[in-house]
Amino acid sequence: MFVKNPLIKAFIEKFCPRFVPGGIILYVGDAENTFQHFEKEALARLGVQIDSAAKMPDIVVYDSKRKWLVIGEAVTSAGVVDGKRRKELKKLFAGFRSGLVFVTAFETREAMGRFLNQISWETEVWIADNPDHVILFDGERFLGPYPDTLA
Repeated sequence: MFVKNPLIKAFIEKFCPRFVPGGIILYVGDAENTFQHFEKEALARLGVQIDSAAKMPDIVVYDSKRKWLVIGEAVTSAGVVDGKRRKELKKLFAGFRSGLVFVTAFETREAMGRFLNQISWETEVWIADNPDHVILFDGERFLGPYPDTLA
């Protein structure tokens, strides 16, 4: 799969092997090609119906071992998982009857700093230039779904 956006590429190549090993990439939207990689039937089997007008995240990965959908937003100029976006994504993936994990990805800590006050609680942040770590925006758990996203 060819991905133009370097942050989405890093998410696939660095985040996924570390934090979602064996994860199945179900969706990638990249710049001009919003539905670049779209496993519509696989998402439907998981209870998620997506139409072409949906405001999709940048990437969706299925973790079959933990039964999670990891939903990633790659931020280069806008698009963090803030409170409003978290609600939108939760509604978009409401048919999935297991856990949703929301991850905002940044290229650097400096880039994250510009958006720090917008990032929603009960989400995660991953920084590409320090790929071995995830920042948890809450103290309840590390990289996992929260009760309001479980069916």
